[in-house]
Amino acid sequence: MIFQFLINLLIAVIWMFLQDSYAMPTFVFGFMIGVLILYLLRRFMEFDFYFTRVVAFVKLVLLFLVELIKANIDVVRIVLSPRLKNKPGIIAVETSLETEIERSTLAALITLTPGTVSMDFSEDGRTIYVHSIDVDNRDEMVAEIRGSFEKAIQEVTK
Repeated sequence: MIFQFLINLLIAVIWMFLQDSYAMPTFVFGFMIGVLILYLLRRFMEFDFYFTRVVAFVKLVLLFLVELIKANIDVVRIVLSPRLKNKPGIIAVETSLETEIERSTLAALITLTPGTVSMDFSEDGRTIYVHSIDVDNRDEMVAEIRGSFEKAIQEVTK
């Protein structure tokens, strides 16, 4: 992946030299040409095309921002309601993520979302205990975490 990125940078720099223009738009255009060349040559490479991980990372960031906005709205709704009707609780989220980095990223994303806090990991590290300010349905909340954050993390790391 790093090797492909460096080749892409080299193509962009060569493009700047060929155009005899050292401005940022020329570099960006050369970079896009490099992405196109690497995409066309992807079947001759021994490893996956690196830009798919970049796109997956952007998707993960956008997913987090959407979840952040939704969680903020939920917290504001709970705080401004005249009567507290929320049901705080602790749920156990079993994860299929394999590495510590993936699990830590999931725990950090859960904690950074307002209204939820990753409290602890199980002994084997496969379960994350999460406190939430409002738990209507535990199974639904676990499925939402596994279907959104966990899936997006797996796309980035695999």
